[in-house]
Amino acid sequence: MRSTRKDSPVSSPNSNDAKGSLRISNVAHRYGRGADKVTALGPVDLDVEPGAFLVLVGASGCGKSTLLRLIAGFETPSEGEVQVAGSRPTPGVSSGVVFQQPRLFPWRTVGGNIDLALKYAKVPRERRADRREQLLERVGLEGTGNRKIWEISGGQQQRVAIARALAAETPLFLLDEPFAALDALTRERLQDDVRQVSAESGRTTVFVTHSADEAAFLGSRIVVLTRRPGKVALDLPVELPRTGVSADELRRSPEYLKLRTEVGDAVKAAAA
Repeated sequence: MRSTRKDSPVSSPNSNDAKGSLRISNVAHRYGRGADKVTALGPVDLDVEPGAFLVLVGASGCGKSTLLRLIAGFETPSEGEVQVAGSRPTPGVSSGVVFQQPRLFPWRTVGGNIDLALKYAKVPRERRADRREQLLERVGLEGTGNRKIWEISGGQQQRVAIARALAAETPLFLLDEPFAALDALTRERLQDDVRQVSAESGRTTVFVTHSADEAAFLGSRIVVLTRRPGKVALDLPVELPRTGVSADELRRSPEYLKLRTEVGDAVKAAAA
């Protein structure tokens, strides 16, 4: 199944050089060699405009996380090219990344984890304290800078990971199923946090999930991938508001329920 809306966002001829733009051109990726070679992804073509919130959704093993690693620059495509603002992605420079697990340094405090990210981002020492407090406030953790990592909950640890990923002024904000291990209530709260943080920062966001509900709530654009090798099955622009409406109000709206059903049906069909 392949169904791409005619009104899907398409970059203007020069927009691939703009900060936060993302171009994925005929990208395919393989793992292994010889008889063990597996094509995990592709070919995939996507143009993502600056400031978009792109959600990659599909069943497990469809290549979502592989594509995110290629966007982050952690791996190089077997075929094709990934460009961020017209250049190849550089790990730690092109994007801030949040993984499924927080991956914090347990011997550092909450603030210490963020300070380390600010150091690597080359934020001047005299500015780090103010910047740290701004980041903690942005993710709802003001006043926790001196807490030990084991003294805060799993959801709070993931908030620290989000703040750390935002420490550097990178064009992209990448998240790889960051709430998969959390309980339903914490997950919903953090979904709303990420939605607001992304909108406020203006960064281009790419979010990986297998949840149609999460995709419908977060995305300004949703791409459904087929079973391996992952290809684009559905490329769907979303017109639901990302600001100015409460999370509960949005989730109860008929438009949201319709979108969630459409995405869920597309994911099931793409995995068949």
